[in-house]
Amino acid sequence: MLERLLPPVNRWRAMVDIAEGLLTIQDYIRWGASRFNANGLFFGHGTDNALDEATQLVLHALHLPPDLPATYRECRLTPEEQTAVRTLLERRIQERRPAAYLTHKAWFAGLEFYVDEQVLVPRSPMAELIESGFEPWIDSESIQHILDLGTGSGCIGIAAAVYLPDATVDLVDISPTALQVAARNARDHGVIDRVRLLESDLFAALVGTTYDLIISNPPYVPTEALRKLPPEYQQEPAIGLEAGPEGLDIVLRILRDAPDFLNEEGVLIVELGSTASTLERRFPDLPLLWVEFERGGEGVFLLTREQLLAAQPQFAQALEEQS
Repeated sequence: MLERLLPPVNRWRAMVDIAEGLLTIQDYIRWGASRFNANGLFFGHGTDNALDEATQLVLHALHLPPDLPATYRECRLTPEEQTAVRTLLERRIQERRPAAYLTHKAWFAGLEFYVDEQVLVPRSPMAELIESGFEPWIDSESIQHILDLGTGSGCIGIAAAVYLPDATVDLVDISPTALQVAARNARDHGVIDRVRLLESDLFAALVGTTYDLIISNPPYVPTEALRKLPPEYQQEPAIGLEAGPEGLDIVLRILRDAPDFLNEEGVLIVELGSTASTLERRFPDLPLLWVEFERGGEGVFLLTREQLLAAQPQFAQALEEQS
C-alpha cells in the first residue's frame, strides 16, 4: 500500500528494494502475481488470473519457453535478468496493456501468433472447433474453401489452414495494418501459399466468390458497453470491438449477405459473445445452433445457407430499421 502513495520515481525505487530479496524464477512469478492483484489488473487476453499472466511475462523476459519444466523454476536470476523481469512486470502494471502486446505473442488453437496493437488479442473459443476440423458440426472432408471474415491477426483462418491442409482460405479485413499482421502469421505458419489476403469491408471485394465455410468473429460490443470495459480492452483497436447500440450492426450485415457467398451446402459460423442473447431476442424464430465447448466459451452459432435464405426478410427489415 505504501508504494502507491509514493511519487513514480520513488515508487520504482521502493519496488526495486522490495524485489532485492527475490532470487528465483518462481520468486518473481509469485511476486508479479501479488503485485498484479494489488493493483487491480484485469485478465482476459489469453489468461484469466494473475499467476498465469505473471508466469507468461517472467518467462518471456528470460527468453524461456512457456512450457518450462517445473524444476527450472528454482533457478536463480542474474542481476541483468532481474532488471529485465521487473521492468516488464512494471510495464504491465503502469500501462495496463495486455500481456500479448508486451510480448507480441499469443496462442490460439495450440499455435503461436504474432500480435500488436493493430489487432485484437486472440481468445476465441472457436479454437476448439478448428482443432476438431469442425467435426461433428461439419464434415471436414467437405471443406475446401474457407472465408475468415474480419480476420484481424489471421489466427482463425490460419489455424483452419493448418488443421485442414487441403483447404484454401481467404483472410479478409477492412484494416490494411491488420492484414500486414495476418500476412506475417501466414508466413510464420507456412500457409502463405494457401491463403489469400484481401482488404474489404465485409463482402464488398468478394463478389462472385463462394465458400464451403464462412467463419467470423466480428465486432459485437455495444457502444455504451465498450466505454465501460477495463483499461486493458481500451488498448485494443475499437474497430474490432464496437458494433453500434445493440452490438448487432456488423453481424446483421453478415447474416443478410452471407447466402450470396456460400455454396449450396455452405455453413456460416459466427461468434457473438455476450451479444448472443440480444440476437436471440431480436430473432426468436431463427434456428440458431449454439456450439458447446468442452474448454469453456459461448456465443458461437452456426447457420446453413438454407436457413439464412429463409430468414432474409427479417434481416433486411432489421437493417432498414437500423438505418
